[in-house]
Parts: sequence; C-alpha cells; structure tokens
Amino acid sequence: MKFFKRLLALTLVAASTLSLAACQKAKTTSKVTTKKTKAVKNTDKVFIVGFDQNFPPFGYVGKDGEFTGFDIELAKECAKRLGQEISLQPIDWDAKDMELSSGNIDCIWNGFTINGREDAYTWSDCYMNNAQVFVVKSDSGIKSDKDLKGKTVDVQKDSSAESALNSDDNKDLKNSFSQMISVADYNTAMMDLESGAVDAVAMDKFVALDQIKDKKSEYTILPDQISSEQYAVGFKKGNTALRNQVNKALKDMDSDGTFAKISKKWFGEDVSILGESR
Repeated sequence: MKFFKRLLALTLVAASTLSLAACQKAKTTSKVTTKKTKAVKNTDKVFIVGFDQNFPPFGYVGKDGEFTGFDIELAKECAKRLGQEISLQPIDWDAKDMELSSGNIDCIWNGFTINGREDAYTWSDCYMNNAQVFVVKSDSGIKSDKDLKGKTVDVQKDSSAESALNSDDNKDLKNSFSQMISVADYNTAMMDLESGAVDAVAMDKFVALDQIKDKKSEYTILPDQISSEQYAVGFKKGNTALRNQVNKALKDMDSDGTFAKISKKWFGEDVSILGESR
C-alpha cells in the first residue's frame, strides 16, 4: 500500500510540474505576439479603432508593451480633436469586415488600401500613397519579378498584396510562381523568408522598409512594383457622419502641420496627399 501511495504522490508532482511548465510556456508565447485589451462599449464618447497589431510601422506593439505606429498616432490625434476617448482594438485582419459590421469597431485605420475596395466601405479622403513590392534575400540571386518563376511566395491573408497578385493584371506573374502561400501576418512571412521556407514575400512598401531597416545587407526590395495604391480610413458602409468628422480632423491636421510632424517622425518626410484630389 505504501508503494502505491508513494507512486501516486510522485505522479501528482510530475503532473503538476508539467502543467506549470506548460502554463509558463503559453504565457511567454502570448506575451511576444499579443496584447490584451479590455472590452469597451461603443458609444459616441469613444472612438474605437480596429487595426492589425502586427503591421509595423503603422500599428504594432512597441518595446514598452503599448500600441504604437504611424496610423496609431494619427488616430489618437484625431480622437483628441473629436473630443472622444480612443480605444485601440487589435483585430484579425481577415475578420475586419465582421468586426466593423457588428459595431465592435468604428473604423479600420491601419495602412488600409482603398483600391479595389472602393464600394465595400465608406472612406475618408486618401492620406498617403503606397505600393506593393517583393522582398527577397540579398544573396538569393533574384533581381526582378521575372526571377520569381518557379519560386514560392508568401502573402498576408486578405492583404492588398494578395488581392493585387490575384488580379488579372498580375495573372501571368502569379502563375509563374511555384506556389503562393497566404499567412496570418507579415512577421510570419518574414520568418518564412529568413528560414528559407519561401523565396520572397509580397507586401506593402513601407512595411517592407520597416522590416528590413536593420537588415539591409540581408534583404532586398525588388525594383518591380506589383501595384500602386492609396491608404484611407475605412468605415461601415453608410457611416458618413463619422467619416465627415474624421475627414475634417485630418484636413485640419494637414493644414496646421501636425500630420507632417507625425509623418516625419516615422518616415523622415511628409507623405500626406490630403491636399490632392482622390
């Protein structure tokens, strides 16, 4: 009997140790990639901004554990001018339409491309230009998009890069790939590229520049653009009242130099196109 009691005790200790280790591992993993936010009731006093928290330099979790980025700063300044409290709500990018239509968020503000989505949302004025590009390893021998024939390419699921490569304009280019893989986010895509699992990543130009800023000897942006586009803030179809308020705030920020100040902090130049017609 003593033997079985001792065996049972040892078994319970082992199980407890494994459970604690598993919990600690899970906590460590989630801490790196996510940041929890409290549920906020959507009212006229709160401006809830939906964004992809793995999309630097537009929206991401900074080293201090807080949300930051170019679009995050623009949204915060906008909320201040609207006289509203801001709530930053990270979302799964492929669930953004559900989040918006259900009222969980007021808008999508996160390097959100208007091109090809013109009729799907109510849009603010476009505030900056962007392009879709390919990132490859510098020593890969890939010099242009023609060299991607027979290669494997990563894209973010439901991203502008994926839409551009699925368009008729880029049908031949896509068909030349050995495979195009959709992944959850660009951090995953860049890890795939680093490990050699893929040969290239198609992504937003400014995101690419941020991803390789400290690794310019290791990675190269191909000169060929997949597509050119513009960023704007997307609202639920028909929500012109909030769109108009945000538009006014953006134009005021552009006029008084606030937009340029934020832009130069992140990009070293004023990227605003608010003074241009869409």
